[in-house]
Amino acid sequence: VQLQASGGGLVQAGGSLRLSCTASTRIFSDKSMGWYRQTPGKERELVAAITRGGTVNYADSVKGRFTISRDNAKNAIYLEMNSLKPEDTAAYYCYIRTVSLTYWGQGTLVTVSS
Repeated sequence: VQLQASGGGLVQAGGSLRLSCTASTRIFSDKSMGWYRQTPGKERELVAAITRGGTVNYADSVKGRFTISRDNAKNAIYLEMNSLKPEDTAAYYCYIRTVSLTYWGQGTLVTVSS
């Protein structure tokens, strides 16, 4: 399974971006899908996750600003990011977690200028 992430870029503080992540094949038994982010010298941080049933979970730092969604028919997940802040600058990685494996996308860079 390959995950292709896209949608990153440079945006001013207060702006918006929409990240997309599409899987090459359909996974019927995923436990959750979501997004992590990482900046140099820091551990990877869970940003948002969504289960197959639609239960969502967000990092406290993005609650009220980011929205995760999924389209099972398209094997895709999305992250709508609003009111972006410079501290949101990071490489964002999508993932799909099954019972036995976790698949990762290649990362897409988000840069928020002040």
